[in-house]
Amino acid sequence: MKQTRKKKIVIITGASSGLGQEFAFQLDKIFHALDEIWLIARRKERLTELGRLLDLPAKPVVMDVTKEQDIQDFVEMLERENVSVRMLVNCAGYGLMGQFDALDIGEQLGMLEVNCKALTRLTYECIPYMCRNGRIIQLASSAAFVPQKNFAIYAATKSYVLSFSRALREELKEKSIWVTAVCPGPAETEFFDIAEKYGTTLAVKKLTIVSPKRVVKDALLDSYDKKALSVCSFPIKAFGILSKVIPHGCILHIMGRLK
Repeated sequence: MKQTRKKKIVIITGASSGLGQEFAFQLDKIFHALDEIWLIARRKERLTELGRLLDLPAKPVVMDVTKEQDIQDFVEMLERENVSVRMLVNCAGYGLMGQFDALDIGEQLGMLEVNCKALTRLTYECIPYMCRNGRIIQLASSAAFVPQKNFAIYAATKSYVLSFSRALREELKEKSIWVTAVCPGPAETEFFDIAEKYGTTLAVKKLTIVSPKRVVKDALLDSYDKKALSVCSFPIKAFGILSKVIPHGCILHIMGRLK
């Protein structure tokens, strides 16, 4: 019996805004032989509107990445549609700034659910469907480089993403699947609308903020080159280097004085 050709797809989580949306725009211009881009987020209207702006066929996948039933439905969709995943981009996530014991604990545990657990689960479910020479892009953050006062849980979740991505990269090399962790500094997205809602602000963001377009462009180039890490802008690259040579206690003290 003749085997049906597998549908070539790219999957992007957190696609309704920010970096996820920008990945959709730029990948739409890169992948000319792609069958579909799967756009994952909770906001159906935004996904539908984004799909209209893309040249490639877009499949809005409305789901909450923290809900088990939604994950099960997604896994069934992968199997039912006979797909070959060319790239998985995990952008879903959020952060909250403020003192740990002053923030809502439910929202803080939600960061663990979205930034760590959901990212891990979606990566696990997609790997069996990935093609040789496929790519996984995981959105970490420069916050992964060092613990951060008033950003404690978020920085910890992104340290997890960075560590997980680097280990997974070594495990998947023999399958010719390449993992890149993206560690940008502040970017011009809706991220800080949520992060600063309790009143705490990141003072240095105005000095280092970059456009989503630049972050994504660098990330895709680094992924193409099979790099383990993608860091955008000289100040953030310098911060990454300093975090390896200067004791974290000293960095925390300096950063505390800047806020």
